[in-house]
Amino acid sequence: MNGAPTKDAAEILSKVPAATAGFWVVKILATTLGEVGGNLVSMNMGLGYLTATAILASVFVALAVIQIFARRFHASLYWLTIVASTTAGTTLADYSTRSIGLGYTGGSILLLSLVIASLITWRLALGKVSADQIADRKTELFYWITITFSQTLGTALGDWFADTAGLGYWGSALVISGILLIVLGLHLRRMVSGVWLFWAAFVLTRPLGAVVGNFLDKPDHGGLALDRPLIVTTLSALMVIALIVMPQKAGHHKEAAA
Repeated sequence: MNGAPTKDAAEILSKVPAATAGFWVVKILATTLGEVGGNLVSMNMGLGYLTATAILASVFVALAVIQIFARRFHASLYWLTIVASTTAGTTLADYSTRSIGLGYTGGSILLLSLVIASLITWRLALGKVSADQIADRKTELFYWITITFSQTLGTALGDWFADTAGLGYWGSALVISGILLIVLGLHLRRMVSGVWLFWAAFVLTRPLGAVVGNFLDKPDHGGLALDRPLIVTTLSALMVIALIVMPQKAGHHKEAAA
């Protein structure tokens, strides 16, 4: 019998996790891990920013290709790809702001422009920007491009808050957390599109992870200068525990009517 599709038939599962509270907890752990992991590869291993970026970016691209061509959502694959993106973003941002000499202000402005340009291009090319409704390869490609720019921006922006703005690591964390609370308030009051608030939160949680990571592994600005391999191991274990305690499920949405 021909007729309207059933509710179940119209339900489309996403290739990325639903943006639940658990998602944001794991995201902050992943970005903190990526910051320290990037410093570990570029500094502790003595590879330098450019070589470290080349290696880490290759790992990220390989994982992103596997993620995009996967038929369904796999939590472990998704979060490995996120960690790879934020680790590569750390060394790329450091190369841009320090080795090339863009500085934290110049690097942050450039990378923020790239994030905005990516979102605008996504909207123009596909008609809308998505958050956790990523079910086709074209949409997912834009998703990971935007993530790449946002992860790189996070390191530069975190350094800008801590050094250029003079807030230090704790002050930066408090300011960024305050902005995130404003984003949460806008979400709860439904005053702004949920999709744009998702991306605002996604971008902001990256510099939050950056300043927390720098607080843990660097000696300046009152940092603890803890052992980087130990931090990476501990954060990896915390991510695994968080994923077990707060299982990630695929986002889902209703298919648009024909």
